[in-house]
Amino acid sequence: MIRARLGVAPYRRGLPFAAVTGVAKRMLVVLLAIVAALVASGPAGALSRQDVKIASTDGTALAATLTLPDAPAPTGGWPAVIFMHGLGQNRATGLAVAQAMGIGERYAVLAFDARGHGDSGGLIGIDGPREVADTRAVFSWLRERPPAADAGVGGWGVSYGGGAAWNSLAAGVPWAVLEISTSWTDLLTALAPQGLAKSGVIAGFLGGLDQRRVDPEVFAIRDAAYRGDMGPVRPFTAARSSISALRNVRTPVFLMQGRRDFAFGLDQAKRAFTALRGPKQLWIGLHGHAPSPGVAADTPAMLAEGARWFDRFLRGDTARALPRPVAIAPERWRGEPRRYAGLPKVVTRSSALTTRGGAIAQSGRYRLTVPVLRTPFEVFGSPVVEVTAVASGGWSRIVAVLSARTPSGTEIVVGGGGVPTRVGRQTYRISLSDQATFVPRGSRLTVTIGSSSLAQNPGNLLYLDLPFASSAARLRVTGGTVRIPGLASPISG
Repeated sequence: MIRARLGVAPYRRGLPFAAVTGVAKRMLVVLLAIVAALVASGPAGALSRQDVKIASTDGTALAATLTLPDAPAPTGGWPAVIFMHGLGQNRATGLAVAQAMGIGERYAVLAFDARGHGDSGGLIGIDGPREVADTRAVFSWLRERPPAADAGVGGWGVSYGGGAAWNSLAAGVPWAVLEISTSWTDLLTALAPQGLAKSGVIAGFLGGLDQRRVDPEVFAIRDAAYRGDMGPVRPFTAARSSISALRNVRTPVFLMQGRRDFAFGLDQAKRAFTALRGPKQLWIGLHGHAPSPGVAADTPAMLAEGARWFDRFLRGDTARALPRPVAIAPERWRGEPRRYAGLPKVVTRSSALTTRGGAIAQSGRYRLTVPVLRTPFEVFGSPVVEVTAVASGGWSRIVAVLSARTPSGTEIVVGGGGVPTRVGRQTYRISLSDQATFVPRGSRLTVTIGSSSLAQNPGNLLYLDLPFASSAARLRVTGGTVRIPGLASPISG
């Protein structure tokens, strides 16, 4: 049964379960498209290929593929890079990225199937201690092989693989250089910010997996998060988060984060970029998890810069000076990102929110409008909605979504967020997704308040409409404010 597989109780109002499982199916289609697009975009060279099995510390066999340039190795061996794939993918993704970057002709490349994926054994633990041990075992295996250069081993990870890269770095795996795309550094603030789980994101991630290959602990943690029981969630996510260890890290790291990624927002990369003490670059691009495509117009340029990053820190190629460390791709890609010496300056727009009407039931919503934009505005950061509300009858959460209706009639979801509620009259501060979104002049902004993100649009599955304990649950919003950060000088449009 779909219901049992996802661990979601029947909804009191009607998001069909097909819509939730559809998220997983769309993710799989996107992932397959990523592999195909990367393979098509990159140069293919003459390589030798070897499929191997690497034993982890607990004896689990990890399937891997090692490619070597079809040429005499330089003195000391080939420089080496390990590629780590996303959740539900396999090592083919890593090999495709290496091909797209064009590094296979001058590097030893090793891509492996993460635990519970592809041809590897074990159960998926969401980049926990076992996965860290796996990454360390793969790193050690490659570094001890004659093809790998004495200078060190680099790593590249996307999403789930990025989590493996970050967590292994925090655990002391001696990477010479890392590149990490669309991932997290703090799993709690990524998937359960402010104590309310992004239930739709979690359902989408887990629903696309073979449930038999997932550690039962993962489902227990998911169910606790859905219930709002953060007690077991906090230690689970802490063991899978790297942010607290990054302030002591001097490893060169190239971060690649999506402008609009409702799973892992810009905050996950910005905090890491600020904390790191070694050479670092941050590319804020058009790729990412939904609502962005996995591969975008700026992806080839981003990967080319990533290849140069490896060349600098693994091959010692310093002929080209490093660019300014922060690059932001405009929404209409024109071949070059905008460069900054650090995170760009932002300005904040504030507006009062007023509402009329009485309390709403779970199927209801408030739609609070903001004055029409007189100038273009490029949101950059996390908008904050502050509302005063009265919760009663078992109403347990508030979800806020900021959207924009453009003059052409297009609706843009700028961000969403939610918080648990308490009985009685309270003022709630709701931080929305940390994103970069261009909003054209003449757009009308709206803040939608309800029990889920579906209140804004039935296709917005960020926060699912999980049932309340009682049909008597009611919410009354009496007013509030919204503060929206944006680039001081917009770069899109």
